Amino acid sequence: MSTAQQPIRLLVVDDHNLFCRGLVALLGQDPRLQVVGEAGDANQALNMAQRLRPDLILLDNHLPGVQGVDAIADLKQALPGVRILMLTVSENVDDMAAGLRSGADGYLLKTIHTEDLCDSICKVWDGDSVVSPEMMGKLVGLLRSAPEAGSAQNRSGDEVQAPRTAAAVVSADDPIHQLSPREREILALIAKGDSNKHIARALDIAETTVKIHVQHILRKLGLINRVHAAVYATERGVI
Repeated sequence: MSTAQQPIRLLVVDDHNLFCRGLVALLGQDPRLQVVGEAGDANQALNMAQRLRPDLILLDNHLPGVQGVDAIADLKQALPGVRILMLTVSENVDDMAAGLRSGADGYLLKTIHTEDLCDSICKVWDGDSVVSPEMMGKLVGLLRSAPEAGSAQNRSGDEVQAPRTAAAVVSADDPIHQLSPREREILALIAKGDSNKHIARALDIAETTVKIHVQHILRKLGLINRVHAAVYATERGVI
C-alpha cells in the first residue's frame, strides 16, 4: 500500500483520555494518516485490532492491567502484518529494550513534535524502525554494557545481537571497510543517537545529503535501519 494512494490506518492505545483526544486531533490534520480507533487498555486494543485491522498501532506503555510492552506479542500474533510504534513518557531503557525485543517497530517519547511523529509513523509503515534520539544513546549504552543481554528482534524477525565486547575486532572482510571517510563519520554520529538534522548541522551539509549518505551506509552494510546501524557501529568500536 502506498501512503500517497490512501492514508495509513491507525489505532491509538492510551488510557489518558485528554492526551488521546488531543493526539487524535493532531494526527487527523495529516492527510497521510487516518485514526480508525482508540483503546484505553491492552484487552480493548486487542479486540479493536482484530475488528478494525489497522496498519499501525500507536501504543503507550503504562496502561491499566497489562503493560504495553507485554501486549505487543499478542497484538502481533492477532494481526501479523501490523506495525507497532510505542509512544510513551517512559525513558526507562529496560522498557525500551523489552518493547523492541517483543517486536515493536519503534520507541518514541511523548515529547516528540507532532510533525516528527507523523513522519516517524510513515517511516515505520515504509519498513524502517525509529527510536527517539534521546533514547538511542541509552540503547547503545545498554548494548555495550550488557553483552549477555540477548538480542532484540526487528519486525521481520531478524535478531539484533548485543556485542560480545565493547570494542570488537573488525575483520579484514567486514563491509565497514567499504564506507568512505564521510560515511564512517556519519555512522559514528548515528551511533551516538544524532538525527539527520543534527548530523547536517554538525557536518555543515544539507539534510538531504545526510539522508543519501545514510541510505548508502545501510546498503553497503546490508542493514535495515538506523537502529541496526547504531548497534553495528557500537560492536565495531566506531563511536
